[in-house]
Amino acid sequence: MPKQKYILKFSDISIKDLPQVGGKNASLGEMFNNLTKRGMRIPDGFCTTAEAFCYFLEFNKLNAPIAKSLTKLDKHKTDNLKRVGLEIRQLILKGKFPPDLAKEIKKAYADLSAVYKTKNLDVAVRSSATAEDLPTASFAGQQESFLNIKGEKQLLTAIRKCFASLYTDRAISYRDDQGFKHEKVYLSAGIQKMVRSDLATAGVLFTIDTESGFKDLILINSAYGLGENVVKGRVTPDEFFVYKPKMVIIKKELGSKKFKLIYGSKNKATLNLRVDKKERAVFSLSDKEILELAKWGALIEKYYKKPMDIEWAKDGQDNKLYIVQARPETVKSQAQANILEQYILGKKGKVLASGESIGEKISTGKVQVIENAKQLSKFKTGEVLVTKMTDPDWEPIMKKAAAIITDSGGRTCHAAIVSRELGLPAIVGAKNASRVLKNKQPVTVSCAEGEKGYVYKGILPFKIKKTNLKKIKKPKKVNLMVNLGDPTQAFKYSFLPHQGVGLARLEFIITSYIKIHPLALTNYHKLPTNLKNKIKDLTLAYKNKTQFYIDQLAFGIAQIAAAFYPRDVIVRFSDFKTNEYANLIGGELFEPKESNPMIGWRGASRYYDPKFKPAFELECAAIKKVRDKMGLANVKVMVPFCRTVEEGKKVIKILKENGLVQGKNNLEVYVMVEIPSNVILADKFAEIFDGFSIGSNDLTQLTLGLDRDSELIAQIADERNEAVKILISQVIETAQKNKIKIGICGQAPSDFPDFARFLVKQGIDSISLIPDTLIKTIIDLNKKK
Repeated sequence: MPKQKYILKFSDISIKDLPQVGGKNASLGEMFNNLTKRGMRIPDGFCTTAEAFCYFLEFNKLNAPIAKSLTKLDKHKTDNLKRVGLEIRQLILKGKFPPDLAKEIKKAYADLSAVYKTKNLDVAVRSSATAEDLPTASFAGQQESFLNIKGEKQLLTAIRKCFASLYTDRAISYRDDQGFKHEKVYLSAGIQKMVRSDLATAGVLFTIDTESGFKDLILINSAYGLGENVVKGRVTPDEFFVYKPKMVIIKKELGSKKFKLIYGSKNKATLNLRVDKKERAVFSLSDKEILELAKWGALIEKYYKKPMDIEWAKDGQDNKLYIVQARPETVKSQAQANILEQYILGKKGKVLASGESIGEKISTGKVQVIENAKQLSKFKTGEVLVTKMTDPDWEPIMKKAAAIITDSGGRTCHAAIVSRELGLPAIVGAKNASRVLKNKQPVTVSCAEGEKGYVYKGILPFKIKKTNLKKIKKPKKVNLMVNLGDPTQAFKYSFLPHQGVGLARLEFIITSYIKIHPLALTNYHKLPTNLKNKIKDLTLAYKNKTQFYIDQLAFGIAQIAAAFYPRDVIVRFSDFKTNEYANLIGGELFEPKESNPMIGWRGASRYYDPKFKPAFELECAAIKKVRDKMGLANVKVMVPFCRTVEEGKKVIKILKENGLVQGKNNLEVYVMVEIPSNVILADKFAEIFDGFSIGSNDLTQLTLGLDRDSELIAQIADERNEAVKILISQVIETAQKNKIKIGICGQAPSDFPDFARFLVKQGIDSISLIPDTLIKTIIDLNKKK
């Protein structure tokens, strides 16, 4: 074979060289040459070309034996695939480098070492196939990577192993599925200076929400040590959301980060060690670092003009961040944006396990626990794969699975990425699922209930509802908004035809993410030791316990506000009753016992009461943080259960004392209309509030003199009662007269189409509905009556 150039430096590579160096290396070269000029840090390196790979095969006369082995392939039989893959890999691993190729590799390695003024530089050796990292096929994890490689001998061995990894079981199977001919795909090995993240942190970054496809979000996963643990799902990482248009952090969630991958000895390149509890209790990235990564992610996305999947690392020696890989995101960016697909569970059963949900689907099947690669042949099509963590070698059985459940991992781990690409529901970070779930046990795996995924006992009924959003036209006479409480659902529902959020409840955020009574946090140092310890476990990353409450509340609100920006998001201040507040951790110490909490100490009456005011001020601080620091001024606030005008004035005064001033930065303060006094004195309430929102449940309760919690008289509670409708008509008329906004956020229009039609006839400005009924209501209102 005539002499060719078998090596290309990153500085010599552009995206046009993809046929020569594969997607991964072409992307690195493109970024190295264009984005480092703009402040991005990328470690230098070089790569072997496709010609080098072909030369290696020809020199060792391997083309014919490989082709012969592939004729025996039956990828549907796990044992056969395993045997053929191993046979080809062994052929390549026995091969020797042509002397001239080995010489070029050694010279390039010496030159790279000289750049960093060291001898035998430690490098990462990564595989880059010429058909990978395409916009429609990720090939994520199909070939191997080798970390902490030092010296010429180790380097040549690692490159040979990369060449062999073109024929891993999963790579052979994946190419067959994608329609790529094996002999037309070549392997380029990328050799890049190691980032010493073994002394710091590393992880993954996506420039799109991996679950909903919301494009204004950057998702960052981070854990201690080399990034392999995050990528392969060996740990549950810290998770951060950054809202791209404002470049602000809108979510920080502490992961367990139980292990970190560090440099090993001569015999073993890396070691996985347990992380100290104190280190696990701290976020692995600072806010400044989160935002630096996010800005780089946005820069890479803008440069490539498509959502990206990026690997990054922090060097513990110079304490700087680096980008080490970037590829196109291949699942959500390719999804049909106009088709809304909703999986709806018919009924719930006993929860056997839970974790982070990947995707939004539901699936059923019998459990098959796989502990190691030796058991792969046991797996049958249609079973639910349960394991501690998946390995790229398992992909041939993963695509046969009805669903995937792993004990560890986060939403950017291998199991999560592959399950999205395969369109399977998956639950990662389910902790003890592989011990709790038993082989052949029938289960239902539900990822359709928000951020948390559940494994239910038995086969439960579910249905799939598809809606073509292009065919949905918004009604002309009324604005339709949505009611939301769960921030994890916000990005998904932002795709619905809407005019914003008419009711964002704080209660779900408090019960699901905070779990602690606010007064238990403001009085933390006075609490009994056992209660202190319980709270300490939930607030690990926070010395200041009240800041935990403010931040978690702010993050929840911010996710909803960002999802619907710039549309209005009306956030209702907390409206727990005493019995509900008492159920929070520490709540019994601060809550009185009431015989009828439904009409007791709730809503506005709490906010100015000295006993609760410190807790309400935490809510004000969270709202102020979202509006002022995060720049999400589309957030408006709403006061619930405000019995008198005087109460309204007191609450508005406290808001002002806490920096929430009506009219400043477009702040509007609404009041719930849910008490007959709100209707009777609507003219006076209109003088102090910017808008009304009808709470039909409570208005019905207090108009008809019933207790909503009493099942004995539940049949009387009907919002369509004439008395209730008269009050609603009256308050709509008063609002129009006073030229202030009026909407409804109560349940009635979601339940009864005729009630929604009645509201439109009365001239209401907006109707806020639960997301599941929004489309149905639009269709009904658009019908010619």
